[in-house]
Amino acid sequence: MCRSVLFLQAELEIGISSEKPRNHLDLRNRLNSKGQREGKVIDYRVSELRIVELLDDLCDKMQDYTLQKLESGEKEWVKVTNWSSFQTDKKAAARAYSKNLSSYCGRLLEETEDELSEWIKTSSAESGNVSQALCQDISKHCQSTSTTAPVDDEL
Repeated sequence: MCRSVLFLQAELEIGISSEKPRNHLDLRNRLNSKGQREGKVIDYRVSELRIVELLDDLCDKMQDYTLQKLESGEKEWVKVTNWSSFQTDKKAAARAYSKNLSSYCGRLLEETEDELSEWIKTSSAESGNVSQALCQDISKHCQSTSTTAPVDDEL
């Protein structure tokens, strides 16, 4: 499970690092009796919109990963850039692994959504510090943030 959380962390970091700077969200859409706009102005970095944009389609990206058997007989998780050119004799099994990873991601996000959302809002959720928060503090599936986590094909 640790390896799959590391993939989720990597994709979340990609999302955070590719965020474009955004202005505050202006929710002042009503006028008071003096003709002035009323409502809130919310910092984008702590908004629900940012959380939705970061987490939406995150699990779909997990379908780009699959478990591949190496010539040595060992298994290794790999990111597939193009499924039509992916070289394996068991493409159906590879697709099944990627779908399992995607559904595990959905379950994990469902379990940790509140904590993860709160972390994104309150911390300086920036590329580079997601690993500690997601892998160890929130999901508690990894003992360390090492990229050499053992292959775990049981999701």
